[in-house]
Amino acid sequence: MTDKVLTVVLGGGRGTRLYPLTKVRAKPAVPIGAKYRLIDVAISNSLHARIDRIYVLTQFNSASLHRHIKRTYSFDSFSEGFVDILAAEQTQTSDSWYQGTADAVRQTLHHIMHDRPSVVLILSGDHLYRMDYRAFVEEHRERKADLSVAVKLVDSGAAPGLGIVKVGPDGHVVDFCEKPKSGAALDHLRLAGRAAAPDGNRYLASMGVYAFDPEVLQRVLEESSAADFGRDIIPATIRNHHVHAHRFEGYWADIGTIRAFYEANLALTDPEPPFLFYLPGAPIYTRPRYLSAAWLDGCHLERAIIGDGSDIRDAIIRRSIAGLRSIIRPGVRLTNTIMMGGDFYEGPEEHARNRARGVPDMGIGEGSLIQNAIIDKNASIGRGVRICGEPGRPDVDEECYSIRDGIVVIPKHAIIPDGTII
Repeated sequence: MTDKVLTVVLGGGRGTRLYPLTKVRAKPAVPIGAKYRLIDVAISNSLHARIDRIYVLTQFNSASLHRHIKRTYSFDSFSEGFVDILAAEQTQTSDSWYQGTADAVRQTLHHIMHDRPSVVLILSGDHLYRMDYRAFVEEHRERKADLSVAVKLVDSGAAPGLGIVKVGPDGHVVDFCEKPKSGAALDHLRLAGRAAAPDGNRYLASMGVYAFDPEVLQRVLEESSAADFGRDIIPATIRNHHVHAHRFEGYWADIGTIRAFYEANLALTDPEPPFLFYLPGAPIYTRPRYLSAAWLDGCHLERAIIGDGSDIRDAIIRRSIAGLRSIIRPGVRLTNTIMMGGDFYEGPEEHARNRARGVPDMGIGEGSLIQNAIIDKNASIGRGVRICGEPGRPDVDEECYSIRDGIVVIPKHAIIPDGTII
C-alpha cells in the first residue's frame, strides 16, 4: 500500500522560537532524549510504515543536520530506498532561498515529481510522536481525498499557537485557521457536543502531517506564489478540493519553543513516559556511536536518563537527562535539567591548556548546583557554579546564557567560570 508513497520532510527555517538551541543548527538537528535528534522521529516513522523514499528539505544552519543524516540513513545497493537531502539551490527558474514550507516544496517539485509518487507525504521535522502512516495513507485513499491533514484534539490553551481545522460530520475539512487569536475565530472553530473530549480538548489542531495527491500538490503550488502551507496553501485548497481530516489519538508534541522542548524532554523521565524511543520492532533510529556504557559511581539518581559514554561521580540527579559523553564531577546537583553532553572527549593535553588559560574542563565542575536549565553540547561549567531558572525571570540573551520562560539555556561551547551565579 505504501510502495509508491514519497515522504518529504521539512527541515525547518531559522527556528527563532527555539533559540539559542538553533544558534548553530537547524531545528530538526536539535538533540533530544539523551542520544537522538528530532529529525530521527519523522524518518523512523516513515521507515516503519515501509515508506523508504524520503527527501529532507534543508536550508538554515544545515551542516550538522546533513552530517547526521549522511551518517545514519544509508541503504544497500539492492534497495530502491533512500534518504536524500534537497538543500536550497539556485536554478534557471529561481535564485532565491526557500521562502517558507510551501515554497520549499514548490522549488523542489521537479525532484518530487520525477519519482512518480502515488501519494506525497509531507512532514514537519521537529515534532515528537509515533504514527503509522500506512493507516493515514489508506484512509486518504479510501476517502478519495485530494489532501488529508492529520489532526489531534487540543485544549483552548494550545489552540492559539497551532493551525486549527473545522470539520463536517464526515471528516471533510470545511475551514482552517493558522494560529487563531481572536475570541470570535476560536468560537467558530470550537468543537461542540460529543465531538469534544471530556477532558476539555475542544479544538482539532493540524499536526503538520499532510498526504497530497501529487497532481493536486503540483497544481496548487504552481497556481500560487504563497510561501506557507498552514497560513496559505491549506486554506486555499479547502475552497476548491476535497480535504479530509484524519484523527490521531496518540501522543504528539510540537517542539517549537524552549518551553515545549524542555517539557517534552523531562516528560521522558516520568514513570510512565508519554513517548518511548524504543518499542520492539519499531525503534526510533539514530546514528550508532559505538560508545561505552555510562560510568556512574556513588550517585543518587531519581527519574534520570543517562546517555552512553557518560562519566558521573558522586552526583545527585533528579528528573534530569544527561546526554552522550556527559562529564559530571563530585558534589554536583542536577534538578529538572537537560544536559546534552559532548561531541567529543577532552584529553589530558587539552585539560592542561584549558587550565593554563583559566578555562574549566568540559562538563560540570565540582560542587555546582543546576536546576531548571538546558545545557547545550560541549559546555564547560566550572566549580561551584549556581544556575537556577525560575518562573517569572525575564527573557534575556547574554554572552554565555539565555533565559526563556524562566528556563536558563547555556548555549553550545559556552564557558562558565568557577563560582558564577546565573
